[in-house]
Amino acid sequence: MTQPVLVSLPTHGPFSLRESALFGFGHRDEQSFDGVLRLAFRVDGDYETAAGVAVRQHGDTLELTIESDADPAVIAAQVGRIISCTPAAENFAALGARDSVIGALQAAAPGLRPVLFHSPYEAAVWAIISARRARGQGIRLRERLNREQGRVLDVAGAEVSCLPGPRRLLELDALPGLPADRLPRLHAVARRAIEGGLGVDHLTALGQQAAEAELQTLPGIGPFYSQLISVRATGLDDALPTAEPTSRALIADLYGVDAGADEALRTLAEGWRPVRAWAMVLIRAAAQRLPSGGLTHLAG
Repeated sequence: MTQPVLVSLPTHGPFSLRESALFGFGHRDEQSFDGVLRLAFRVDGDYETAAGVAVRQHGDTLELTIESDADPAVIAAQVGRIISCTPAAENFAALGARDSVIGALQAAAPGLRPVLFHSPYEAAVWAIISARRARGQGIRLRERLNREQGRVLDVAGAEVSCLPGPRRLLELDALPGLPADRLPRLHAVARRAIEGGLGVDHLTALGQQAAEAELQTLPGIGPFYSQLISVRATGLDDALPTAEPTSRALIADLYGVDAGADEALRTLAEGWRPVRAWAMVLIRAAAQRLPSGGLTHLAG
């Protein structure tokens, strides 16, 4: 790799790097924070080039130390998407000012924003290897895949592993702990990525509904995982995830409404536009931080 490059990234409003580092999402399960968020991922595009990024916060600005052969501007934009440091954050702050539930949650978890998968490619790989197994088992299997077939990068003095690129994944013929039926599914993900079908621009251009329908043509990707990829990897800020019963239950408690039916959820969520995905993530991640009894009809 080339020499490290420093790039600045604005937070676009209240932001906590600690919250992002300890978010605990997908394969990430950090239990401590030393002031640095360490990332290692395949760069947007063909997903063949690896990048190691150390993120540090200085007020309303993030300092990115990038080590990669890819364009630093592309990597910085990808990091911004991953930790939701984009202009959409301004709409998120405005939503908290007009919606009492969202405002209370933002106050309970200052600076918390959605943390996304590094890319639709990495989200699809996670979907295949983690399906029907405990999350901890999925994390360990992903780490094994990374170390045996991908790369291990030194990011701010710590090892962080990175998935293999699609072409290497396509060559995979076995992985200890991976059921035999998952290998062809990983190969299908690799081929789709090579063909451009897991590109961020491609999926966002389709929109949520069409993107999810296309993703479901991948073997092993059903409605739940197609929504996971479309909502939690592409940066579709106004997408509305509907496949999580836990989120629906929390919404019912917070707003005092029945959010069990899709139509009821969609009607309520109209007030969250244009950042419905952000609102749903905040509700799921921060509702339990409210004071005891704070989950009852907060909107009233």
